[in-house]
Amino acid sequence: GGEAVVRALAAHGVTRAFGIPGTHNLEIYRHLEPYGVRHVTPRHEQGAGYAADAYARVTGRPGVAVTTTGPALLNIAAAVGQAYSDSVPLLVVSPGMPLRHPRLPTGLLHQCCYYGA
Repeated sequence: GGEAVVRALAAHGVTRAFGIPGTHNLEIYRHLEPYGVRHVTPRHEQGAGYAADAYARVTGRPGVAVTTTGPALLNIAAAVGQAYSDSVPLLVVSPGMPLRHPRLPTGLLHQCCYYGA
């Protein structure tokens, strides 16, 4: 899970990530420090996206933003669009929701339909 993601990031030279810890991404955050990835916490996911974008523009290295699921992932969309339109290397790491779960018909914490986004 989270360790495999962080190990892959570190293997590709990632030393900084921007984002907000949440229920569904704590396994990622748990492994950042041991793999030498420094974390910067903004006040909002959109800020994480723009900070990662700025980091990429200044350093020439890919910017990495970490969000949780649902609305948090949608909050970073404007920054992703800006990075895409300017060909800035930006990677967003966000855990997915389970495809099968007994509570899916009634909803899960941070669940959001992405089909129209």
